[in-house]
Amino acid sequence: MEQAGRWGEAVAHYEQAVRRFPERRDVHDRLTLVRTHYDLARRYGDTSFLDSLAVLGEDQALQLYSELAVKIQSHYVHPPDWQALVSRGTYNLEVALTEPTFVGRHLAGVPQRQVDGFLRDLRLSLGRRLVRSHSEAVGAVQHAAQLGWQQVGLVPTATILEYSCGATAGLDEFSTYLTASQLDDVYAQIEGNFVGLGIELKSSDGSLLIVNVITGGPADRAGLRPQDRIVEVDGRPTRDVSTDRAADMLKGESGSAVNLTVLRADNSIRRLQVTRERVDVPSVEGARIVDAQAGTGYIKLTSFQKTTSRDMDAALWQLHRQGMKSLILDLRGNPGGLLTESVEVADKFIASGTIVSTRGRSPREDFDYKAHNVGTWNVPLVVLIDGDSASASEIFAGAVRDQRRGLVVGQRSYGKGSVQGIFPLSVVNAGIRLTTAKFYAPSGQPISHQGVEPDVVVRSAARPIEPAAEGTATLPAEDAVLAAGIELARQRLAQR
Repeated sequence: MEQAGRWGEAVAHYEQAVRRFPERRDVHDRLTLVRTHYDLARRYGDTSFLDSLAVLGEDQALQLYSELAVKIQSHYVHPPDWQALVSRGTYNLEVALTEPTFVGRHLAGVPQRQVDGFLRDLRLSLGRRLVRSHSEAVGAVQHAAQLGWQQVGLVPTATILEYSCGATAGLDEFSTYLTASQLDDVYAQIEGNFVGLGIELKSSDGSLLIVNVITGGPADRAGLRPQDRIVEVDGRPTRDVSTDRAADMLKGESGSAVNLTVLRADNSIRRLQVTRERVDVPSVEGARIVDAQAGTGYIKLTSFQKTTSRDMDAALWQLHRQGMKSLILDLRGNPGGLLTESVEVADKFIASGTIVSTRGRSPREDFDYKAHNVGTWNVPLVVLIDGDSASASEIFAGAVRDQRRGLVVGQRSYGKGSVQGIFPLSVVNAGIRLTTAKFYAPSGQPISHQGVEPDVVVRSAARPIEPAAEGTATLPAEDAVLAAGIELARQRLAQR
């Protein structure tokens, strides 16, 4: 994967390896390397980043780095190690100097021995500098930018932006620099809507595999289905572009059209034009009765966004009218989202006590979120989780388990026990995502790197149940986790 420049797939591979072999330092180092390549490829395939690269002068770029450093100093969960953050910026620059895209844009025609000499001098000179404060970090980055310009003609802004991205990436795996386009995507995820086609993609064998199609969206109406592969976008083969670049090509103004060439599962080719429009992304799906005899309801929560609590209320009342006596909440594959929405959803089922506690470096990040008795649903509850249930979904599962409100079933969750804040930058249309606090289950147990252990462990290689029409679902027999949840819901109802 690395040799082919398939950095996104390599990142996914090493992330799994790190989880299986957390003690292996070499695997952690390899993940850092491929993630740095992946992030750089995303930036240089992002027109909003290239625009900022073109308009920022050296002084403005330094202002950007300074502002970013101040936000780290003010908001990051731990006191920053300035020496380490500058070193990570140097690492980012070293990786960039091996990337053909970066070299071709900034150093075309510069002999490799000259580049090697610059890196050697940079390491020596920075190795002699003590970097103990925000201002000293800015001075070190300015020195690196000037040295690059003098020795190899590297535009100072390009150097400073690599140090900026390296500083945030060096904090932890969840903190990062956000280009204007990425910042827009984050806000769209929070709001639960975006302008596009209404599909979820992943890179696979030189094409864009459609993983999910949002019901009622433009792609759905055009007949696109999961497992279709997009092989061309507006006549350009997808094998020639990264997943993120292709995804950017699929975006555009509402009302504009994009031409797609699609390979179907039966190997037939279909060419079609799809019009972009604003798409609402549901976070609450598949509300239905899955066991009519016992009155067991089922709801899948795909994320926690601004509309989740409201949509959850609608789904619960829908199931109540259909005779719901117990409920299964499926959080498998749920990557999280807004902490406050997770707390609100948990509060619908937990009558009293702590839902989650957050602790940060600043006292303003310390807070205990409590349940309120008003509006509590008292039905027997089963929560399904897996290794991809993370962050806000772990808050919910941890609260249900620790408050003995229901049974948690499946596999240990991801272990992302941290809170991130989004901070726009004033110098340029961009931002940073920073970890501002850690969160703890009601028992006081940290979630970070530990996850939520289920009450009942059930392993299944099958995909979670897919959304279907309202009413009683036909369940896939191979979904052992859901089958266990249904049986446990029956047992809990019988115990009442």
